[in-house]
Amino acid sequence: MKKTGTGLIFALFILPFLTASADAPNLLLLKNYRPGMEITGWYMSEKLDGVRAYWNGRQLISRQGNPFATPDWFTKDFPPFELDGELWIARGRFEEVASITSRDQPHDGWQRVTYNIFEVPNAPGNLGARLGRLQSYLKQYPVSRIHIIPQMHCSSDDHLQARLAEVEAVGGEGLVLRNPDIPYEFSRSPNALKVKRFDDREGRVVGYRPGKGKYTGKVGALWVELKDGRRFYIGTGLSDREREEPPSIGSTITFKHQGYTANGIPRFASFLRIRETL
Repeated sequence: MKKTGTGLIFALFILPFLTASADAPNLLLLKNYRPGMEITGWYMSEKLDGVRAYWNGRQLISRQGNPFATPDWFTKDFPPFELDGELWIARGRFEEVASITSRDQPHDGWQRVTYNIFEVPNAPGNLGARLGRLQSYLKQYPVSRIHIIPQMHCSSDDHLQARLAEVEAVGGEGLVLRNPDIPYEFSRSPNALKVKRFDDREGRVVGYRPGKGKYTGKVGALWVELKDGRRFYIGTGLSDREREEPPSIGSTITFKHQGYTANGIPRFASFLRIRETL
């Protein structure tokens, strides 16, 4: 990703949002889990912090509909039907997988990447049947780079919290809950929930605020715009290096927060990472 560098001009200027390709897929999006929701019997899996990727039966594309520059061998023997999942290396290595998958030419770095599936879009039946379709295909045509993300049944909120603690203890991001009985859905669904100790969202960087004191000559805060047009500053969570070379204007970032103010602004927002821009 292109960086602005230490010589950036700290002007509060705006670039229009990057537009998605006309071929952008309709993807399942997660809502936030709230205590007290009825999730007994739902599927529970680890939420992998990778790069979202959609296999349309012919090529691997990003959330925005742009093709990844995968080596031919990476997608060799992929099934002729759709898949949805995460390009992933390991816990805590998001920046590495994002760097590998953002290049515009195939390269050997893809050797470290696996494709981890949580959905078989547009397939008939419930979630178990849809994932079962891929499982049957892989038995006949093994593809070492494709993994089905393990699912377990959630028996109670206590079970959920215990599993969340286990995942967080080994550096995982959180959990995903899925209603196993629902046919395939796309868009943001109440039948698919993310479970974390904090809320997170994405926003687009539209400017910077200059730093003061020890941050003089660096970025003090990112000026971020949400999809609904609300704008606010995020000044925490940035490392010294990220203040010297901040996320580019127009890039999408993920930040965590704790609820919202009365004006709908994320409360106590803190920078987490740059999201993929393909």
